[in-house]
Amino acid sequence: QVQLVESGGGLVQAGDSLRLSCAASGRTFSSSAMGWFRQAPGMEREFVAAISCSDGTKYYADSLKGRLTISRDNTKNTVYLQMNSLKPEDTAVYYCAASRSYSATREEGNYDYWGQGTQVTVSS
Repeated sequence: QVQLVESGGGLVQAGDSLRLSCAASGRTFSSSAMGWFRQAPGMEREFVAAISCSDGTKYYADSLKGRLTISRDNTKNTVYLQMNSLKPEDTAVYYCAASRSYSATREEGNYDYWGQGTQVTVSS
């Protein structure tokens, strides 16, 4: 089992930045690809970013590329999502997910463990 706990969400203004964190415990974090997803009210959950366990491969949603940076610190069992130039349409619950696979993936079905989510609200 893997437990994931997100933090760092909150209410910000358009143009601000946020860094989300996801602390993992339970399974060897360094051998798990990690991802971030988000779900806006009334919308399906969508892929945001992913990072492989060790070779640094990263994927981003095309619509968000350039404003996000995903990173991980295997010594702290934590994955981060830096979000810049936030827009009201970024308002959503952001979820961290862990995969049993080493390789980063955009596919939600490839993730085996999920956090409870952290709310990000961007006001205009």
